[in-house]
Amino acid sequence: MITQELEREAWDRIAAGYDQFVTPTETWLANEALTRARLTSGERFLDVAAGCGGLSLPAARLGAKVMATDWSPTMIRLLESRARQEKLANLDARVMDCHALDLSDAMFDLTGSQFGVMLVPDQPRALAEMARVTRGGGRVLLIAYGSPEQIEFIHFTVAAVRAVDANFTGIPTEPPPLEFQVSDPEVLRQRLVDVGLTEVCVDTVTERLEFRSGQEMWNWVLNGNPLAEMLVAGLTEEQRRDARVVLDGMLRERSGGSGVAVLTNPVHIGIGTK
Repeated sequence: MITQELEREAWDRIAAGYDQFVTPTETWLANEALTRARLTSGERFLDVAAGCGGLSLPAARLGAKVMATDWSPTMIRLLESRARQEKLANLDARVMDCHALDLSDAMFDLTGSQFGVMLVPDQPRALAEMARVTRGGGRVLLIAYGSPEQIEFIHFTVAAVRAVDANFTGIPTEPPPLEFQVSDPEVLRQRLVDVGLTEVCVDTVTERLEFRSGQEMWNWVLNGNPLAEMLVAGLTEEQRRDARVVLDGMLRERSGGSGVAVLTNPVHIGIGTK
């Protein structure tokens, strides 16, 4: 059984790569979600399971008073570094477990999470905590992947690895990883209703990811989630190199000669009122 401490250490290990390769790709989606959640300058915003700031940094740029929390100390340090570089004095970051937020009730106008609470082991408890710290009339926002069958970066990666290891089984489906526990929008809607939210709306948008090489995509995938490294742990260095070469070819074909391949993913944006 994987303990919370081991999970935290796993995220710490990929934090630098996540900050370098993944966080910059999250901005479009974050701005889209924050616009839908009607975040305005001066509002109090809490980012739960914030990673390196994919959602909280855009919120701070909009002028909100932001607190970002994550259970990975390394990710929080990297987030703080980005905030300092951008001179975002309106962003505070703290190490905190989303299942037990060390915060008072009704502190925030908007509480959100992008690809964070999506994958935690006790999501109902984390959502209840997000609702608890949101004021009456405030909003709760959850951003999560849709159906894995429609997520193109998964299919490209699995196909590339299978090309070098015919025994590679891909992502488990029974049960599916926690990352896809609300891939059904109706499940997401019900979980928001279950924590007492009203006026719940779940919309699905299309996230567009741009990759210019197999190496760039490999870096993005392997540093985006500890699950990715676990799945390819049995590959030799030669197989990993060959998989990146296969990805190069697939991306080149997708780009149509433009040099930039666009892969799409369905993403749910769930919003409810406290």
